[in-house]
Amino acid sequence: MARDDQNLLFADVFKPKKRAVRARTEPVKPPEPIAPEAPPPVREPAPQTYTVRELIAGIRRHVEAGFSGLIWVEGEVSNCRPAASGHVYFTLKDGEAQLPIVLFRRQAQMLRFKVKDGMAVRVRGRVSLYESRGQLQLIAETVEEQGAGALQRAFEELRARLLAEGLFDRPKRPLPAFPKCIGVVTSPSGAVIRDIVNVVRRRHARLNLLVYPAAMQGTNCPRSVAAGVRWFNQHPDRADVILIARGGGSIEDLAGFNDEALARVIAASNLPVVSAIGHETDTTIADFVADLRAPTPSAAAELITSAQHRIEERVQSLARRVQRAGQYHLMHARQRLARLSADQVLIRLRDSIGRRQQHVDELRFRLGTASDRLLRTRMIRLAALETRLRRHDPTVRLAATRHRLTTAEDRLQRTAQEITRQRTVRVERAVSRLHALSPLAVLHRGYAIVYGANGKILRNSHDTAVGDELHARLAEGIVTARVIDNKDTENP
Repeated sequence: MARDDQNLLFADVFKPKKRAVRARTEPVKPPEPIAPEAPPPVREPAPQTYTVRELIAGIRRHVEAGFSGLIWVEGEVSNCRPAASGHVYFTLKDGEAQLPIVLFRRQAQMLRFKVKDGMAVRVRGRVSLYESRGQLQLIAETVEEQGAGALQRAFEELRARLLAEGLFDRPKRPLPAFPKCIGVVTSPSGAVIRDIVNVVRRRHARLNLLVYPAAMQGTNCPRSVAAGVRWFNQHPDRADVILIARGGGSIEDLAGFNDEALARVIAASNLPVVSAIGHETDTTIADFVADLRAPTPSAAAELITSAQHRIEERVQSLARRVQRAGQYHLMHARQRLARLSADQVLIRLRDSIGRRQQHVDELRFRLGTASDRLLRTRMIRLAALETRLRRHDPTVRLAATRHRLTTAEDRLQRTAQEITRQRTVRVERAVSRLHALSPLAVLHRGYAIVYGANGKILRNSHDTAVGDELHARLAEGIVTARVIDNKDTENP
């Protein structure tokens, strides 16, 4: 009830009540004042008590009434679990939210594909509440495939990029055959470490375990696991091999092991790394980068202790075979001893000693022959080495080098003299040809070069006139003349 309604209610309670007045002839006395009645105490209603079934059923009816029709929900498939009855149960995830999905057998048989983890799907169904668990769920009518989910796509892209980079193809580090200590990076409170301890105690009781506590799920998982791997590498005397172990889970639970930084830390580790994450069907980037991938943490412990376990089994098997062989030979010896007399025993003993001595003599002869052969071989090698040493004597090589140097100097001098002579002959010939072609040589034979008044060489008598002054170049000196007459050579 609202506060105003309460005030009105309290005002009505404390309001004096009016009495009906009958008409009288006598004067009416004023009525005596009536004291107001005390308000009744207000009691809060007692809370209603529900049983768990009644409360869940009421919530289910309310949810089904609020979402009465069929709705579509899209997200990524995770934790898919087909049942033997034909029903399919999986979880639809989107970011940090998740919704359980129930696909009954009839609807599952009508699908044209198989629902798998990591798929992005659209689910059409009715919202309901599973009363046995008090869990909200969607009863699916049909499922449509939308492609790979975000986590699966990120996993595939990172794996393809690291594969192209060659991070998966690097040489794998071998595991130590007899490790003294295993560095385990896991949660100290989980069941994984107990399984590993049980396997190690059963197969290799003297092997030590050093646990680095790390977060195996959530946003801190990659950074925590990488810190553990780096710590063991910084303290190589603490452990011989690193084991990263985690139990099974959904693709979201294992998403921390699909981190690129963690993969690079594992690849850069100096100690061998064994990856035991999830079950056999679970695959992470850490499995590809690690030096060894185990299907389960228990299997990883068995693989690490396999050499010690095989040796113990081998020793036990050999011990049993030796014991059986000894018993067998002892039985046969007793049988032969029972059939032999003392004389035959002495004869056979003497023959056996003689054969042993013969074998010793043969070995002595073979030793002498081998010693002589080895000695001859060593002497031959020594002679060959001496011959090679003589060939490589520095004095011999120096004399040969000096001889080659003297020969080269003589050849150089002869070559230089020959080149000088050839060049001198060529120069003399060139001088003779140049002298023969020189105009001065022609002038020495009595010819002259005549220049006109304009300084040009005269080649025709018609280029001069009577009275012109000419200059004639002789072999030695210049003569100046004047033209008296000019005539053609045809009519002198």
